[in-house]
Amino acid sequence: MTTEIEHPADDDIVDVLVIGGGPAGATSALYAARSGRTCRVVDKGIASGALGMSREIGNFPGLIDPVPGAHIVASIRAQAERYGAIFVADRVTAATLDGPVKTAWGAKGAYQGRAMIVATGSMGRAATLPGEERLIGRGVSYCATCDGYFFRDQAVAVVGATDEAGEEALLLARLARRVHLLMPAESLRAPGALAAELAANPVIEVHRSTLVDEILGQNRVEGLRIRARGAAASVLEVSGVFLFLQGARPIVDFLGGQASLSAEGCLVVDSLSHTSVPGVFAAGDVLCKHLKQAVIAAAEGATAAVAADRFLSGHAKLRPDWS
Repeated sequence: MTTEIEHPADDDIVDVLVIGGGPAGATSALYAARSGRTCRVVDKGIASGALGMSREIGNFPGLIDPVPGAHIVASIRAQAERYGAIFVADRVTAATLDGPVKTAWGAKGAYQGRAMIVATGSMGRAATLPGEERLIGRGVSYCATCDGYFFRDQAVAVVGATDEAGEEALLLARLARRVHLLMPAESLRAPGALAAELAANPVIEVHRSTLVDEILGQNRVEGLRIRARGAAASVLEVSGVFLFLQGARPIVDFLGGQASLSAEGCLVVDSLSHTSVPGVFAAGDVLCKHLKQAVIAAAEGATAAVAADRFLSGHAKLRPDWS
């Protein structure tokens, strides 16, 4: 179940393409755009990353009072946009890194840059649900934009508790007869306006604190075995399930093994944030080499952007920049 993906025109090729929009990716975009580089960031959503999920951050430099992590990410993004960076909401599923132009493939199209910065974090899943791999493409999907059309007038489920899951549920509500939003958490990690829109939609039924134990069906999805907190397991009959779950592994699967990884599955970079692929840099939790602190991820994002700028200029080394 796929849709035709649009290829970008030559004038859509940016200088710096950033994958991931958390503190590392957004800071990369800020530094790249401020240095005069065209920059596009492809990201799943503010609340899909570790910082965006944090209810309260009190140790980010410059903040007197604690604020939600999403506030910090949104502020860095606003800074980057002020200098011309463009943010696109999409999930990258594949990439081509060879050659002078790098391409990332998402549900909404293809994105290209002369340099790429990978800042996808470390919230990838280590394990799949029972029945998931067997039924991929047979009712199991990770993209409502791609596959929602195939479930017109049917009952489907969306599994997740981020803004990405909420937005995909709203998209499916325009096509499906019934949309069950199964949230592992008690509440949606998303702006209040989105949660209110979900609650007001008559097609969407929200299941709070509900886990999926198994995806049922032999040749196609026929239902889900679910378990709400404090209740016995039950079967929810659906013909499709859209998964937006998270874990604790570096998100690098879309690279398809084109860049060197450590034994733990983390991207390997040199002192200038350069991966094993010329023109491809990395920053943030996807490196797995530091304390998981937003300020450190942001600093690595700045380093990666400055290194990418030097790469595009044909210079091998960084130079001081106190601006």
